[in-house]
Amino acid sequence: MVNQTTVRNPVEASGVGLHSAVRVSIRILPAPAGRGIVFRRTDLDNFEIEASWRHVAKVSYATSLMKKGVLISTTEHLLSALVGCGIDNAIIEIDSLELPILDGSGTPFVELLGRAGTRRQRARRAYLRVLRPVEVREDGKRIGIYPADCYRVSCSIDFPHPLIGRQGISLTLNPDDYTREIAPARTFGFLKDVDALRNMGLIRGGSLENALVLNDTGLMNDTGLRFPDEFCRHKLLDLVGDLALIGRPLLGHVIAERAGHYMHVALVARLMHDHSLWQEVELGEKYPAGAAEAPIPAAAISSD
Repeated sequence: MVNQTTVRNPVEASGVGLHSAVRVSIRILPAPAGRGIVFRRTDLDNFEIEASWRHVAKVSYATSLMKKGVLISTTEHLLSALVGCGIDNAIIEIDSLELPILDGSGTPFVELLGRAGTRRQRARRAYLRVLRPVEVREDGKRIGIYPADCYRVSCSIDFPHPLIGRQGISLTLNPDDYTREIAPARTFGFLKDVDALRNMGLIRGGSLENALVLNDTGLMNDTGLRFPDEFCRHKLLDLVGDLALIGRPLLGHVIAERAGHYMHVALVARLMHDHSLWQEVELGEKYPAGAAEAPIPAAAISSD
């Protein structure tokens, strides 16, 4: 798509925050071209926080934004859905500090955006084209972004659990594949960690209704898995949401090996601080046919 987009009609949803357990309502509203994604705290005199890497605050078990002491927490699922559905500009009204977790996946947000509809705007869409590789490595984990003529994401994880082990997924991002292959994947955690996390003030709103919970041998949820590799797919969902903080659609191949929120935003910051690594471009097509792809290292993607 050549032009920028926004939602056509306002839509709203409500639920509880994963970590705060506080009831919260959101409204997604149309925004002018060039506005980007902006959160608006309606409980704090409509204070606005742009969804930008400049405002990253905390990234331990979720990605939070802060501006002048005002916080927006657990932004990654909604941001992921907005990018996955190709929305450039939107105002997100929110009446508390944390977005609702809903069912723990991106699908409720995708469905919300489907009800809102999409409106094409007159302004052309600017892409951020990666010119040179940039990587972040730490303790055997790695995330990098490499030149490509499309937005491709590859993710691998490795957990010593019978249902997980080593998993990998790679795809070129577009609304159809995102909606079908990535959005339904739910957040997950381990029963052995629950007490410690709640003592830290985290996952107080977590339940089997909004997260996959694993005990030592299997899954506690009666509903089972939506995909055999749902865990890795959710990590890719989070990755897309964190990369949304760049503020422009990407032309590059992102490869993440056992990375999490902290490394995601560290990569974004490193990329954005060095203007020699990228350029802004306009394209005739959002996902060019026959796009060149950066080669994937052999260790990057594996499914068992």
